[in-house]
Amino acid sequence: MAIASTNPTTGELLKTYAPLNDGEIETCLAKAATAFASYRKTAFDQRAGWLLKVSDRLKQDRERCAQMMTLEMGKPITEAIAEVEKSAWVCRYYAEHGAQFLADELVDTDASQSFIRYQPLGPILAVMPWNFPFWQVFRFAAPALMAGNVGLLKHASNVPQCALAIAEIFAEAGFADGVFQTLLIPASRVAPLMADPRIKAATLTGSEPAGMSLAQAAGQQIKKTVLELGGSDPCIVLDSADIGAAVTTGLKSRMINNGQSCIAAKRFIVQASIYDEFAEQLIHQMQGWNLGNPLNPETQLGPLATQGILDELGQQVEQAIAQGATLHCGGQVLQGTAALLPELRQGYFYPPTLLSDIGPEHPAFSQEFFGPVALLFRVNTLDDAIQLANATPFGLGASAWTTDPHQRDRLLDELEAGAVFINGLVKSDPRLPFGGIKRSGYGRELGRVGIQEFVNLKTVWIA
Repeated sequence: MAIASTNPTTGELLKTYAPLNDGEIETCLAKAATAFASYRKTAFDQRAGWLLKVSDRLKQDRERCAQMMTLEMGKPITEAIAEVEKSAWVCRYYAEHGAQFLADELVDTDASQSFIRYQPLGPILAVMPWNFPFWQVFRFAAPALMAGNVGLLKHASNVPQCALAIAEIFAEAGFADGVFQTLLIPASRVAPLMADPRIKAATLTGSEPAGMSLAQAAGQQIKKTVLELGGSDPCIVLDSADIGAAVTTGLKSRMINNGQSCIAAKRFIVQASIYDEFAEQLIHQMQGWNLGNPLNPETQLGPLATQGILDELGQQVEQAIAQGATLHCGGQVLQGTAALLPELRQGYFYPPTLLSDIGPEHPAFSQEFFGPVALLFRVNTLDDAIQLANATPFGLGASAWTTDPHQRDRLLDELEAGAVFINGLVKSDPRLPFGGIKRSGYGRELGRVGIQEFVNLKTVWIA
């Protein structure tokens, strides 16, 4: 079955690719193993030099790369440009700090000398999603390659042009043949790849089913994995909060990337004393959100990435309403409607949508809505807010709005998440570890610990 690139704004088929056959996959694996044998011996300053060239190339090519993302998965062009710039940042960050993060770490013992040495593992398989087609790849590749590993990218099948462009960028920056390769293969080929002894570990960002499948395949081979999966992030707004800032930032978080972000604020948990004011402002801003062609810099919300995602989101909203949820705005598939320009009517558009009155008995209470749909909850106390925020199988990120130091400290201690942001937007940052707990996955990317996920922490003891 061909791997297809489709424009979600118009439904137009852009390009198709034949997936790699068995012989071509074997060639890539052999090339990766050969490349690692020599690449692992390169010095940190050499790797840093190549990463800096990647960073420079991304900055120089940001408009072309951004347009490619927007055409393949519908991201607003302004967000796509920011994503390319962030990808350049993570390359520069690890070029500048990687050697320090992986320097021998002396430990005082009964030996004359003892220390921890960090050494690369080998070829690492990266199974990456479509929603941030550049950033997700570079936040894996920059630390992995700086550590001396080589990368094999299995990107999402709906962004093949992005996947191939990324491999070209690494090659053009001077990385040797085989150090970073893109494999155009279907998801069904991932498990057999994990059984190949040349692949030493894997990382995946994606859905729960995809994560479980990879973890199972890796577990059978006793290979390490890092998983970043779904999220149903709470945004808690307490009575001491700046309501206007909470509404504006919370809505931006929910709508970023057309609502298709694991760390978006998906559940707004608002204290009863300010609930009505918060809801009124939120609805007003959602109704004014600018939906349209994502290539237009004025557009705030483009299409969902695929027809399947559009269909699933529409069904989730319809089911929630049928089971008693209150619809405040949005809530209908726009495909084919006269409200859109003719060239957009075949696109996968869904409007900003707000639902409330959802109880624990409703499937929507524990589902992840991967699109521009927000859920609104009313609570009386801080205890109620924390309990509701934690009442989810996910634990990726959480945000909270308060100016009370006691409330802040309780939220930081008691929220079950891999990251907690107070009075700000939950986001990933090359300088800080990123990842989740519970069904949001395990392991960390970024920061010092991110580069140490795929290395051998070798204990050295000398008498």
